[in-house]
Amino acid sequence: MHTLTTEELGRQPLRLLEDAQRGEPALVTRDGEPVLLSVPLGKGIESKEVRLEIAVNLFDREQISIGLAARIAGVSIREMIDECCKRRIPVIRVTSEELERELAAFGE
Repeated sequence: MHTLTTEELGRQPLRLLEDAQRGEPALVTRDGEPVLLSVPLGKGIESKEVRLEIAVNLFDREQISIGLAARIAGVSIREMIDECCKRRIPVIRVTSEELERELAAFGE
């Protein structure tokens, strides 16, 4: 896997596609921070399974929303919620502060 900056990507926009076609992943950075990971996918049913695994994992790590996870996986939001439930991954996430506010409002 190689790394390129957003400036390099701007100068060579087809590089990610060409690398992916060769099976080479790439990481794009801006100011040294990762902003995009390009991962080549195979053809067939395995590709959809890989996309689902990536999407579920990123959602579980709170890197992306459930809606974006569904788009990455190529499924509906309902199907993504069902998949997360099967894996015992909470879909509704509330901080302790939010829960305290809700409970306080409920008690009023």
